[in-house]
Amino acid sequence: MKKVILAAVAVFAFSFANAQEGKFKLGAHVGLPMGDIKDSYSLNLGVDVAYLWDVADQFKAGVTTGYTAYLGKTETFDFGFGISGEIKNPTIGFIPVAGTAQYSLSDNLFVGADLGYAIYAGEGEGDGGFLYQPKFGYQTEKIEFYAGYKGISSDGATAASINLGFNYKF
Repeated sequence: MKKVILAAVAVFAFSFANAQEGKFKLGAHVGLPMGDIKDSYSLNLGVDVAYLWDVADQFKAGVTTGYTAYLGKTETFDFGFGISGEIKNPTIGFIPVAGTAQYSLSDNLFVGADLGYAIYAGEGEGDGGFLYQPKFGYQTEKIEFYAGYKGISSDGATAASINLGFNYKF
């Protein structure tokens, strides 16, 4: 875990040293849980911070982090004999530490992806996992809107969601 954090700090430090060549992005996302967690979690919410620099014409790469949370549903169980109960699933949160890349298909359309590790930051015990998020979006000089599929895989299970996001570029 310490190595992952140190690597992220090193990448961010390199990014800040080259700040004149790139752009910061600050944004938010909302999504619907899919797959393994869709029955227990109702919504994915989060904030995103990224720094990208120009690698080639129409291609940018950089680093991203933030916080993403899956909000738990309350589930009702019927145990029989007139006995029932409710269980509130806890919110699970993750801090992504990832590389990000974006290719502009035109002045306004882009495809991109985030790949890295998501550190578990939710209530109770939990594991982090491999993070992947392909994206497709619309951009102007200062803003982006995107749709993406976010997956965090760990030990054969995946916390996943289909997301809509917004970024402001500085």
